[in-house]
Amino acid sequence: METLTQFITAINDVVWGPPMLVAILGTGLFLQLRLKCMPLTRIPAGFAMVWRGRKAVPGAPGEITPYAALMTALAATVGTGNIAGVATAIAIGGPGAVFWMWMTALVGMATKYAEVLLAVHYRETDDRGEQVGGPMYAIKNGLGRHWRWLGAAFAIFGGLAGFGIGNMVQSNSIAGALDGAFGIDPWISGIVMAVCTGFVLLGGVKRIGAVAEKLVPFMCVGYVVASLIVLGMYADQIPGAFVLIIDSAFSPVAATGGFAGAAVMMAIRYGVARGIFSNEAGLGTAGIAQAAGQTKNPVESGLVGMMGTFIDTIIVCTMTALVLIVTGVWNGGLKGAALTAAGFDAAFPGFGGQFLAIAITIFAFTTILGWAYYGEKCWEYLIGTSVEAPYRVVWTLFVLVGAVTQLDFVWLVADTLNAFMALPNLISLLLLSPVVVRLTREYWANYERDRKRAGTPAGQRS
Repeated sequence: METLTQFITAINDVVWGPPMLVAILGTGLFLQLRLKCMPLTRIPAGFAMVWRGRKAVPGAPGEITPYAALMTALAATVGTGNIAGVATAIAIGGPGAVFWMWMTALVGMATKYAEVLLAVHYRETDDRGEQVGGPMYAIKNGLGRHWRWLGAAFAIFGGLAGFGIGNMVQSNSIAGALDGAFGIDPWISGIVMAVCTGFVLLGGVKRIGAVAEKLVPFMCVGYVVASLIVLGMYADQIPGAFVLIIDSAFSPVAATGGFAGAAVMMAIRYGVARGIFSNEAGLGTAGIAQAAGQTKNPVESGLVGMMGTFIDTIIVCTMTALVLIVTGVWNGGLKGAALTAAGFDAAFPGFGGQFLAIAITIFAFTTILGWAYYGEKCWEYLIGTSVEAPYRVVWTLFVLVGAVTQLDFVWLVADTLNAFMALPNLISLLLLSPVVVRLTREYWANYERDRKRAGTPAGQRS
């Protein structure tokens, strides 16, 4: 077992090494430039689309509203990465890692926009009459039959990775948090999680979307408000925190307290890697959820989808990072969720750890639901819709297994499979980038023409 672990570790170091980080950032930057920074300049339009997408789109194909599709995608992305992932990045890479997380998000918005646009543009109707899409369908329908093996590769890696990174790792985080904060036995929390997961999955994407619509805004707003209260208590430390983040992004950080020091390359590596783990830009998964959303134009789906990266990293991850830095716990020698708990405990003694346990529980549970849908669509692509019922049973059982099992090896394998997921997706994004640019150009040209016909003031956005 030790030999196998060393072998997988060596592969992981390669696939998540500088070449992969450059490939993901480079693809995002390439798309951002080809789109003339449209994802950044149209952020207000993206928020408007999210707000407008709360209502069903009459006559549009899709199973759930655009808003519910975004919440389903956010359910899978806003998870332990926003709490434990950010803390680990800072604990190993220093505060400068936060700057590189921001850069990952800014270029990642273009990546996420393109992923969702292609997923919706090339989506299909399955034998139950439901809309399905994602990188595998974009590859099959966009690149042609000679590339189908690449779509199958994505589905295999995604279908396997989900059981680790989207299931057992999440339930294990919940069980550990509840055990540490409230003394709840992992078996009890595991059984409760499995029952709740099974109940939601029985309703398919419509029930997942309905639960996500309620839980995701609640957890995001609640976590941000709690973080803002902490920042208000340490308001005088905020300017220094931003200076430290920017300085550390370009200068080595000396060892202080329990912090071992970090080189610039370490800040870049952990900032980019944890940023990708958090917002999943480059993995292609968001397009699977957004393809189920009602829409008449894939560009509008892309605008909604890219806001997930903004909310996940620029807002939620930044809140975690600032709490760790302003409270001064970042260099205390802790890592992961324990470090974030220390930050909230510094502001709310005796309650901070319990608050974080509740936050992890909600964040990770919604991730289990979101990834359940991702994995199901991957296996349906490979086997067919007949896999639905057995898949949901197995997924639910793995929730319980993850809660009561030591998962260091599972985490390692799942993290490696995540990197393998990214490769087919990045290839398809680059090869299909002309389609993304063409559809985007046509949409905004029509938008400006319609606005002029309607006499809408130039500065007003729909």
